[in-house]
Amino acid sequence: MAESDAPTPPKLLPEEIHRAVRPGTALLRLRTTHSREGVLDGAWWPRSRTLADELPALIQVLTEHLGPLTRVGLDSAAWEEVPTRVVVDGRVVHLDSFPVGDDTVLITRGDTDHFALLVVPPDTTPDAARDAMARAVRADNVTQAAEILVATLPEPATDREEPA
Repeated sequence: MAESDAPTPPKLLPEEIHRAVRPGTALLRLRTTHSREGVLDGAWWPRSRTLADELPALIQVLTEHLGPLTRVGLDSAAWEEVPTRVVVDGRVVHLDSFPVGDDTVLITRGDTDHFALLVVPPDTTPDAARDAMARAVRADNVTQAAEILVATLPEPATDREEPA
């Protein structure tokens, strides 16, 4: 069997790690198949909506897995203070702002190789985040990011009492 024919070992984090994560801890899950047939290529759970704090670490870890990145596309309305570029490990990564929705970040490697990541809201509970991220990286996933979040995140609590 040639080395390239060997099965790719799973690289996803074990479920126990996701259960132990406190709210606000950044996590990244990437699909581990060579096929890119699904809608999403991974999921990211940032600690906050402060892009200057969150994006460099994401770019750094994605570069380790995907190689040098050239662009990140995101919805500027979902983040605090979006610059036009960031420098990570001496490399410039340009930021494109367009209305992709606050639930998606688009990563570009080279000129045309794009990766779509589900963005789990920072205040999501660990169980809901784990479920959304697991669903996003399934090889057979054909569900858009917004639909995954609606299906996996609990309804927001209301402080109003029901009338008697």
